[in-house]
Amino acid sequence: MPAYAVAHLHDVDVNAGIVEYLKRIDATFTEFEGKFIVHGGEQRAVEGPEDSYVVVVEFPDYQAAQAWYDSPAYQAIVALRTENSVGVAVIADGCGADHVATDILGSAAG
Repeated sequence: MPAYAVAHLHDVDVNAGIVEYLKRIDATFTEFEGKFIVHGGEQRAVEGPEDSYVVVVEFPDYQAAQAWYDSPAYQAIVALRTENSVGVAVIADGCGADHVATDILGSAAG
């Protein structure tokens, strides 16, 4: 099942560091079959900081997503993002097409 690397970023300082990060990130996906699902394009923050945006990268599975994040290639550039933006980054499993919201309640639902 696909997994995702999701970043919710704001206060991004588009400077030489961010430009370098953007120039290098695509090459870090190749080994792990990652691809952008959401990156750029029209976005509007409906809650939270107005200058925020979301980036979503899809991987074949959770292990590939985690391996990409931990890889030497990505770790070599991650500070270029974290030192020039504020945000949260998450690695998350996909939920599948038949998922409904209450599925996360498991045995706690009753």
